[in-house]
Amino acid sequence: MVKDLELDTAAVGEPLECRHCSMLGVTTHPASVVTSIGMAQALTITGGCLDTGFGEAYRTKLGNAYRGKVEQFLDSSEAKVARGKAQLIFTSPPFPLNRKKKYGNAQGADYVQWLAEFAPKFLKLLRPNGSIVLEMGNAWEPGQPIMSTLALEALLEFLKAGNLKLCQQFVCYNPARLPSPAAWVTIERIRLKDAYTHVWWMSPVERPLAFNGRIGVVTPYSDSMKALLKRGYYNHGKRPSQHAISEKSFLKRNKGAIRPNVLSFSNTSASDPYLRYCRAHKLPKHPARMPIGLAEFFIRFLTNKGQLVIDPFAGCNTTGAAAERLGRRWVAVEPELAYLHGSKGWFPSLSEE
Repeated sequence: MVKDLELDTAAVGEPLECRHCSMLGVTTHPASVVTSIGMAQALTITGGCLDTGFGEAYRTKLGNAYRGKVEQFLDSSEAKVARGKAQLIFTSPPFPLNRKKKYGNAQGADYVQWLAEFAPKFLKLLRPNGSIVLEMGNAWEPGQPIMSTLALEALLEFLKAGNLKLCQQFVCYNPARLPSPAAWVTIERIRLKDAYTHVWWMSPVERPLAFNGRIGVVTPYSDSMKALLKRGYYNHGKRPSQHAISEKSFLKRNKGAIRPNVLSFSNTSASDPYLRYCRAHKLPKHPARMPIGLAEFFIRFLTNKGQLVIDPFAGCNTTGAAAERLGRRWVAVEPELAYLHGSKGWFPSLSEE
């Protein structure tokens, strides 16, 4: 937006600078973009930045962040280099909303078709035993207290377009999420708070790389389980459910308990490095930040150290930050320069420059 930029006083038709671009190493915008429509209108049309080209925004020891739309990345030489090398594509695409949002989401049936077209293209980036994980929020019919099926329709079309196997469904519960949709939850009080997103794990094969016994994937043992392990016995035999529990089934001490597919993460911390960096540099915070714990969980679960993780809808690059922490290589793609600038806060070597 215009208020987020610090522009020079270049005349119409001359190169000009903006704070976000210069801090990412892009010094000037193409003069051809600023036409007789005027500087302020040009900024509004281009979403706050006049440089709409694709290119590298920054790099770290393990990853690269690119400025541009996902369509530009998929047609780039960088994507050609990455073909067949990604162990995981982990991302949260714009949610399937029935109303237009600031970040330019497709709507309704257009959203379903738009997302499905990426499936075969994403598939080309994957290793043979790789995975695609999509986090998708819920949608509501405009002006009505009823849910839309857009998210489910989009999932089914994506699976069909890529001939993908649906490995498992997860639910990510955010205990700190604000009550929404506000009209039906807080005003009329006829619906409950929408406090979760769906996370869909899919793959071109039935048995992609995965291991649920890793530290960070398992959960700590409960006090009762610790007591059982110490005691060394329990009531075995046939249960009312007809499951037969053997005498030693639960006596093996692992790294923790197998986690259920209901995950719980929040992103309410006011002191993480990303938020501190945004405040210090007066940068806009991404309105739909993913909890970093969610990204870390799936990276641990579905990849090994050194393997490549790609996030084509990176936002504030939470996925890249999680991959860097866990020793994985990463690629992130995001069209908004302000969000890319803020995402440098995740990486100490960049945020201290």
